[in-house]
Order: sequence, then C-alpha cells, then structure tokens
Amino acid sequence: MHKLIQNEMLKLIAKKRLIVIAIIIGVLVMLFTYAQYKQIQTQREKLGTSDWRTILQQQIVDTTNRLSSSRISDEWKKQLQISLQQQQYYLEHDINPSEPGAPTFMRIFLENSIDLFIPLMVMVIASDLVSSEHSLGTVKLLLTRPVKRWKILLSKYITLCLAVSLIIAIAGILSYGISGLVFGYKGWGAPILTGFSVTDTGLNTSEVRLLSLWKFLLMDFGLVWFVAIVVGTLSFMLSVLIRSTAAGMGVMLAALISGAILNNMVSSWKSAKFFFMVNLRLTDYMKGNAPPIEGMTLSFSLLTLLVWWAAALMVSFMVFTKRDVY
Repeated sequence: MHKLIQNEMLKLIAKKRLIVIAIIIGVLVMLFTYAQYKQIQTQREKLGTSDWRTILQQQIVDTTNRLSSSRISDEWKKQLQISLQQQQYYLEHDINPSEPGAPTFMRIFLENSIDLFIPLMVMVIASDLVSSEHSLGTVKLLLTRPVKRWKILLSKYITLCLAVSLIIAIAGILSYGISGLVFGYKGWGAPILTGFSVTDTGLNTSEVRLLSLWKFLLMDFGLVWFVAIVVGTLSFMLSVLIRSTAAGMGVMLAALISGAILNNMVSSWKSAKFFFMVNLRLTDYMKGNAPPIEGMTLSFSLLTLLVWWAAALMVSFMVFTKRDVY
C-alpha cells in the first residue's frame, strides 16, 4: 500500500498543482494583509487613536446606527443585534477581540476561507485524482496491476487526505509568516472568548469561556481541516462518477458558490439545513454568529457533514470497484 501511495504522491507533485496552490494562497495572503493594514490605518486616522477600546466603542456606535435603519432585512438586523451584544460583552470584560499580531490575522483568514477559498483549493486536487486516469487513458494500465481495485482507490484517497493536510498547513504557515512582517509575530497567548450561543431571545453568554488564542486556533484548524476533507471527498466522488475533470470541477464549483449564496437567503427554508454547503462555516459557531437557519448547532452541522462524507466515500468505492472500464 505504501508504494501505491508513494506513486500517487509522485504523480501529484509532478503536476505541480500544490506549487500553484501555494502561490495562489501566498498572493491572497499578501492582498489581505495589505487590506487589513489599510483598514487599521484608516481607523487610526479617523479616530485619532490606536486604543482598541475607543475603536470598539466606535464600532458599537456604528452598529447601533445601522440597526436604526428601516432598509435592512430582519435576518440582517438579527445578525447585527448579535454582533452588537458581542461587542458590548468584550468591552465590559476588557478583552480586545482583535489583538494585533499574526496569530489573529491567521484566525481571521481561516474563518473567512473555510467555506469557499480552502474548499476550492482542495477541489483542484480532488477532482483530478481519478478522472485524469480516464482522460489520459492510463486507467486500463493501472487496473492491470495485480492489485485489487479498492486498494488502488484507497491509495488515491489517502493521497488526497495528505494533500488536504498539506494545503491547510501551507495556508497556516503563509498567513502567519507574511502577516507577521506587518503585524508582528506575537499574540499567541492573547485572550479570546468562545461559547456564545444564539437563542430565540438573542445572545446567550452563560457558557462563554476565556481561551488563549493558540488553543482557539487549534480548534479552528481542526474545523477547517474537517470541512476540507468533506469537500475533498465529495470532489473525489465526482472524479469517480464523472470521467471529465472539467465537468467534475464545474459541478463542485457550482455547489460551493450556491452554498455561499444560500447562507444569506435560506433562513425560512428549513430543509436546506441538510445541504452540505450550508453547513461549511463551522467556525461561525466558535465565534457565536447566528446560524443561517434557526436551530442549527455545531453538533448538527458536524453530523450532517459526516453523513455526506460517509455517503460520498461509500459511493466512490462501490462505483470504482464494480464499473466496467472501456
């Protein structure tokens, strides 16, 4: 098995897609670092201070003013009310929610990449693992080896899991290394609050607890990795079912983009909570953001994604081991 995995990794490296993905991540991190730096500079010039309490107080004022507008929808108003309560909670407990430093930037980058950017990078790898064998005509040669089909597919899937882990690691290393040049590399022990939950009456703070940022980041990385594995497995299934890499990537791309749109539109469509793409933003539960559909919890989203993962993996192996190759 290890030789099969080694062979698949060599083929993956030869395609240089991991290098391209690393370059894309690096460029985007530089853009986001610059945008974050300009935002901080603008706030300092506007308020005439770099004190986080003054900045947070101004954010509370801005949020309150936006809530008074009659043009915003009820769903967006609820989101703003929850955000306002969180800001007030941080201010009352004298905790900076945006401690400057590379660790904070890394957390924000991961939280904003979990539902679209990271899955897209994973999809580029996963959608090609099996379908490329058909398009290149090497699938017959592959299956003529004295190795069972399920072992061949398992080696490809293990390679995918290794590639996903590598992509997450690259995202973490580059976001920390590049942003640290601007914001500094300190802040691992900065305090951050988690445990916020949203109820019918608003924000519930009864289970809020204080964590060091490095512990919070470990949980964030774990959730991002889990989402990437689920999306990678679904893309892997499409690579088995659809022999065209472009078609498989198109289907998954459409699903991911529709998920980003649905998150802002499905509050009254209760059954949409069973779609995998509506459950991708697991880090929102860590921050205490309102779920896209009332009643959704971290446990529910994890279980839903786990079911999608198991179903996709089962379909992949059943189809690959039984389908005729021509």
